[in-house]
Order: sequence, then structure tokens, then C-alpha cells
Amino acid sequence: MQKRIILGGALVAALAAAAAWWTMRPQPLPAWITYGNGRLEATEVDVSSKSTGRLLTLTPREGDRVTAGQVVATLDAEDLAARLKALEAQVRQAREGAREAQAGVRQAAADAGLAAKVLARTRQLVDKGFISSQRLDQDRASVQSAEAGLAAARTRVAEAEASVAAAEAQVESLRATLLDSTLKSPIDGRVLYRLAEPGEVLGAGGKALTLLDTSDFYMTVFLPTAEAGRIAPGAPARILLDAWPDEVIPAQVSFVAPRAQFTPREVETRSEREKLMFRVKLRVDGDWLAANQARLNSGVPGMAYVSLEPQQPWPEFLQLHQSP
Repeated sequence: MQKRIILGGALVAALAAAAAWWTMRPQPLPAWITYGNGRLEATEVDVSSKSTGRLLTLTPREGDRVTAGQVVATLDAEDLAARLKALEAQVRQAREGAREAQAGVRQAAADAGLAAKVLARTRQLVDKGFISSQRLDQDRASVQSAEAGLAAARTRVAEAEASVAAAEAQVESLRATLLDSTLKSPIDGRVLYRLAEPGEVLGAGGKALTLLDTSDFYMTVFLPTAEAGRIAPGAPARILLDAWPDEVIPAQVSFVAPRAQFTPREVETRSEREKLMFRVKLRVDGDWLAANQARLNSGVPGMAYVSLEPQQPWPEFLQLHQSP
């Protein structure tokens, strides 16, 4: 009797399990829905040093959120500041030299004008016979000398102005380098990796942080030729993550590879052509992401579904629901 009760209980349990499986079994997808599996990813951005320097501060920790333009690190720039002061002094000196050269031009121009007037009076006196022509030759030589002095003065002005421009260019270059000693976040995002610590010397291009762009999450899937050929950028998609099996994430196709990723050596028969797989990138909807980006993590696996006929309705389990 006891054995019959045990067998009966086991039969009831088996029937209950079968009923649960039948109720929760995956429903067949409509013909216009294709799918693939992948991992949720986000664009990674490195914060790097443009020039060599010792890392003075590095504020964010892994997992911290940062905003675009936020100062995240600074490099020791005392030597650059000292060089900048020296170059600024050179600029002031060069400008003073340019002013002196311009004053020399004015003086040379006045001398040349005076020499020309003297020559004109000398011609009148020679024509009247009051002085000899020898004086006329001397005044002509004075005019030529004054004009040569004016030309030389103008050349000195051009050289002085070129020196000012060169010094100012050096100052601007060093100021830009000094600004580069302050590292700022280029995006709104989350710190994925902290790659250095204060006191370390970063070379040109040395990385201090790796940021996760939380405004750009996507999933890459691979689909066969027959289905990938019917997909265009902008096609609607849905993503279900293993971590949130009941949360339907809206997405769109942002890229379809123009060539196959997996190609057999010889493609001659239809069965071989069906082995061709194309990479398709699905970008998470921006509005949904703005409201839920704090919940997302890069690398979470899941399934992606793409509609080949956007006018057709989505199955019930892929219908969008209000996020909690």
C-alpha cells in the first residue's frame, strides 16, 4: 500500500512538472522574427596623457560615474609653469625690441625726408650759381644713405616682429601643453579600469583611466545570409538579458556587415551558402537607456531578436512593458 502511495505521488509530481513545462515552454517564433545570442557591450574610452609627466592626482575609483569635462587627473607641471614664465619674459623682450625697431624706422624716415629737402634746396642754389655742383653730389649721396638706412630700419622691424611671433607661438604651445597636464573626461560614463596611481610617471599616450560610455550600449549577433540580407539599419529589435529574463529592452539595428564573417573555403551549393554568417550590431534605444543605464553592465549575455517585417506585431513575450 505504501509503495502504491509513493508511486502515485511520483506520478502526480511528474504530471505537474510536465504541465509546468508545457505552460512555460518557449513559443515558436513567427517567420518574420530572427534571433541570435550575444553579450551586451558598451563603448570604452581611454583617458590618456598627451605628454610625459608624473601623475599628481587621480580622483575617480572603479565604478565611479564621471561627466564630460570633469577633471579626473592632474600631472605635475611645475617645470612647465617655470618654462612658461621664462617664455613670457622673452615675448615681452621681443615686443620691446620691435618697438625700438619701429622707432628706428620713424627716425630713419625723418632723416630721409630731411635729406631730400636739403637736396632740393641744393639744386636750386646750384641752378642759380650760388654753390658748386660738388655740394649737389654730396647731398645726393646723403639722400641715398638716408634711404638705405630707412630700408635697413624696416628690415629690423620685420625681424623683430618675426621674433615676437615666434616667441608668442612658443608661449601658446607651452600653454597648450600645460592645459594638457589636466586630464578631463571626454564623456559621461562610468570608470571601468583605474590604470595608474599618483606618483607614477605616464609617458606620452599613457593611460590613466578606461571609461565605459553608458550612453552607448549595444549587442553584436551573427545571422545567416537569408536573414541578414533582409535586415537594414534602423530595423526594430528586442534584447533579453540572462540577468533580466523578464525585462524587454528595445533596440535598433545600427550596422549590418557588408561581408560574411564565417566563409567556407568553397561556396558552391545552397547548403554551403547557408553557413555564411553576417555580423549585425544592435544599439539599445537611447530613451530606454537614459532611464535604465545605471542598471546595465557590460558583458552580460543574452538573446537578441530582430524583426524582418517591422509592420508585423511582436510576440507577447517580446512586447515592451513599463520599466520598474
